[in-house]
Amino acid sequence: MSPKGIANSLLFRIIVAIILGIALSFFVPEWFGRIFATFNGLFSNFLGFFIPVLIFALVTPAIAGMGRGAGKWLGITVAVSYGSTIVAGLIAYGLSLAIYPALLKGHEISTSISDVNEGALQPYFEVEMPAPLEVMSALLLAFCIGVGMTAVKSDNLFKVAHELENVIIKVIWGFVVPLLPVFIFGMFLSLGMNGNLPTVLSAFAKVLVLAVVMTMVYLLLQYLVAGAISHRNPFSALKNMAPAYFTALGTSSSAATIPVTLRCALKNGISRPVAGFIIPLCAAIHLSGSMIKLTFYAFAIVYMTGMDVSFGHALGFLLLLAIMMVAAPGVPGGAVMVAVGLLQSNMGFDDGMVALMIAAYIAIDSVGTAANVTGDGAIALALDKFARKHVAELKDPEEIKEIEETEKFEVEEIVDR
Repeated sequence: MSPKGIANSLLFRIIVAIILGIALSFFVPEWFGRIFATFNGLFSNFLGFFIPVLIFALVTPAIAGMGRGAGKWLGITVAVSYGSTIVAGLIAYGLSLAIYPALLKGHEISTSISDVNEGALQPYFEVEMPAPLEVMSALLLAFCIGVGMTAVKSDNLFKVAHELENVIIKVIWGFVVPLLPVFIFGMFLSLGMNGNLPTVLSAFAKVLVLAVVMTMVYLLLQYLVAGAISHRNPFSALKNMAPAYFTALGTSSSAATIPVTLRCALKNGISRPVAGFIIPLCAAIHLSGSMIKLTFYAFAIVYMTGMDVSFGHALGFLLLLAIMMVAAPGVPGGAVMVAVGLLQSNMGFDDGMVALMIAAYIAIDSVGTAANVTGDGAIALALDKFARKHVAELKDPEEIKEIEETEKFEVEEIVDR
């Protein structure tokens, strides 16, 4: 990436915002901090209004699109991808319960400055922005309409849903994303002024290392299982996927990495129709790496703030998040943007906690993306075994030829899209 490209990237701007927030927190006057406290309050209220709309607009066409032209392997691929994402979240949740009492001991924080210094950095004014519907209502409505459009083949409504999706993405790129660095700057300015900063930085550095190690271990587990199913060397298969992993580290985009991931999958001996179908599909629905990061950071904040989150709430959060993240490839910053509503409604996160989540997640966004796309290769490797077995069991050579031609057409159609 060129120096100009780096300077224009969201990650670079957020890093600069964090550094400036930390540096200025040591000497700026109270009136300066109150300006950004006012902005953060307004922006947080807008996110509360906008997130349910975002969920509905992005999840609806994503669910409807999965049922169009995907072939008979759609259900199997979706089930395996969803299962992999859920298992990743459950492992991360279990590790957080086991490790955080020792790892994060003495790292308690408060995300509200007023809790530490009464009257300090209060916003100059507030504007209430009620959401048009609740987060769960938005998700349920998106699911019902998305599935309904698939069932009745409503092309006109499908086009409208895609147009709404384009409008919302335009709002994200044109308004939300440019203001995110300012929002995060205000958050770290507040943390520095209320004395929480050393605790947050120390804790998040530990969680970062844990998340990176966990994504590596989970990738190894995925390839051990895929290798056992396909009777291939898992270590060689994982080595062949290295170009996709490092490309995703640079692009932070599963979609942009599809050509490289596809080429790596073919190098592993996966048939072209299977690779061409599963790799693009999994780029949108298989997000185990993102789930690991979100889970580790979410429960780190839960632990450090002393919140009481039951297993039922945690499980509901993971199950719903895996569904909502099918919209993540269309949202800058990935899964954390669509997770904000769940973090607030299911986990009870306040504005400060949400800001910490966004900053922490985007700072290592590419690590989760790299784990996602590399894991796609493991799913393709496993399912390729069953696809070959299915074709071999067919009796009629003409039927085999017809299926191969159909799969080839579907692959070319998906790659073109």
